[in-house]
Amino acid sequence: MSDRLCYFVADVHLGLDYNSPIEREKKFVSFLNSLPNNTTDLFLLGDIFDFWYEYKDVIPNKFTRTLGALASVADRGIKIHFFNGNHDVWTYRYFQKEIGVIMHKQPSVIKINDSYFCLGHGDGLWDKSVGYSILKSIFNCRFLQKLFSALHPRFAFLLGDKWSKHNRLVHTLTKEQYEKLKGEQMKKSVGWAADFQSKNKDTQIDYFIFGHTHTPLEAINANGSKMFILGDWIYHPDYILFKEGELYRVNIE
Repeated sequence: MSDRLCYFVADVHLGLDYNSPIEREKKFVSFLNSLPNNTTDLFLLGDIFDFWYEYKDVIPNKFTRTLGALASVADRGIKIHFFNGNHDVWTYRYFQKEIGVIMHKQPSVIKINDSYFCLGHGDGLWDKSVGYSILKSIFNCRFLQKLFSALHPRFAFLLGDKWSKHNRLVHTLTKEQYEKLKGEQMKKSVGWAADFQSKNKDTQIDYFIFGHTHTPLEAINANGSKMFILGDWIYHPDYILFKEGELYRVNIE
């Protein structure tokens, strides 16, 4: 399908009580409702929700607009692909069962038309710090998840919301700090992409797309593939569109 349209979004951080959260959700819902009829795939690359935890029969009592819009997107025949981020890591069966979302593990290599994409949220891929590795292992520990599930949802969601308020997005960086961080992330992500490609020589990756770092950037790897990092929807709301064999970053006002 030469007219196949695919969209990539990350780091909306719905529910983060900072900088007009209701307006941010309305903006995201407006984006979902505006997807053209020839859209075939929507890739949600993690941290769409700032905190999400679901029990067998209970989910957070928020995000009504978003869940309805996602269901509408799926009902139109658009495939929704979901990658867990570090903030919405505890998504289990709800989105698959109720909406038909396709869940993926990062990094995943997916072929779209004649191009190969390496996709994921990005957390823990090129950030190998000991502290973050320990935190990630805690979040993914099944035993600790079961212990957390033993809490009454009232207290579990209260703890989650308190943790959410410590999100680093609420700490504004100076221009100098931001540019330094952006340079560091570019170097790390490009280095990781080169290493990933060297270990997967049978498939030539054309595009790497991730989120997580909140530093929108684009880079060309040594082998000619392209690295894209999406922005967050607090300071740098954007999405990436794949159309007619090309990628386009679209900034949202």
